Formats: sequence, C-alpha cells, structure tokens
Amino acid sequence: MSEQDDREQTKARRHRERQQRLKEKVDAKIAAATEERGVLLVLTGNGKGKSTAGFGTVARAVGHGKRAAVVQFIKGAWECGERNLLEPAGVPFFVMRTGFTWETQNKEQDIAAAEQTWADAERLLADPAIDLVLLDELTYMLSYHYLELERVLSALKHRPAHQHVVITGRACHRALIELADTVSEVQPVKHAFEAGIKAQPGFDY
Repeated sequence: MSEQDDREQTKARRHRERQQRLKEKVDAKIAAATEERGVLLVLTGNGKGKSTAGFGTVARAVGHGKRAAVVQFIKGAWECGERNLLEPAGVPFFVMRTGFTWETQNKEQDIAAAEQTWADAERLLADPAIDLVLLDELTYMLSYHYLELERVLSALKHRPAHQHVVITGRACHRALIELADTVSEVQPVKHAFEAGIKAQPGFDY
C-alpha cells in the first residue's frame, strides 16, 4: 500500500468515526424526545419569508391528512396564491381584509376588524377538531395595541393539547416568544423590492 493510499484510508476512518459520534448524539436526542403535544411556533424578524414558511407548514399538515385553518391579519382583499391552493383542499381562511394601516388610516376601524378576526381565531383555538392554526401577521395586532395581550395568551395557553399553532410577523412580543416552543428569526440580507423590483404573483403573494 502506498503512502497516499494509507493517508486516504486514515481520512476515511476518521470521517466514519466522526459521523458515528454525531449519529450517537442525534440518536440520543431522538430517544429523549418522548413528549407528543401541540407546538407553538413563532416566525419573526424583518426578513422575507415568514408567512411563506407558515403556509408551508399548513401544506405539510394537509398533506398528512390533518385539519388546518388560517387566520390572516393585516392582509387586504388582494388575491392570495396560498388561499387559491389550500381552500379547495378544505382549509378555511379568515381574513381581516383591512390592508395595511397606512392604507386605511382609520385606527378605530382597524381595531374593530382585528377584534372580529381574533374572535374567529379564538373559535379555532378552542376547536379540538383543528390540528393546526396559522395566525399570519398576528404580531402586528399586539404591537399596534389592537388586541389585548392577555386575551391572546389565554387562548393560546388553553387550546387543545394536540393543536399546533404558527404565528408570523415582525417584532414579536416577548411574552409570545417566552410562551413559544420554537422561535425562528428571519433576517434580511437583500430584498428585491429595495432594488425596484415589484411584488409579483406566484412569488411574493
């Protein structure tokens, strides 16, 4: 055996040893994760893709035969590609429909719409037949003080034990972050909009 062959075999052996140690650690974590219950996932941060990730989780649930529902805050009456896909698959949508606050410029109207939409969310969060609820852009309702924090926290805490919830939006309130099981923060590096590229159907919405 040449010296080169010996070096290659040594590298291969060390790689197998490292991978085996990694496998043992991963297997141990999997074995230790025995609790099965609903997970509260928060997707926050200033980067693009939070709602997209939330809808991906809804699609995954539906693909496994689970019942999911979507509540959208902030969103206006414009077409939603995810809704076009998921509603015919049995996913109900409850949409605030007021659009962005700089468009409505009517705080009282926005608060009334937020409260009405949250009432829909509360019914879903109390329904044991619903396996997953997406609360898209909910964080803004707390940042703008359109909804009472304790009311939101209470509904999340008292939901059916098996029910998963995904919350999206920037500047998530610290109380939601503390309550959540998983929190992911999406940070911007570049955004096409800043370069003058318009939002486009099939990609941005």
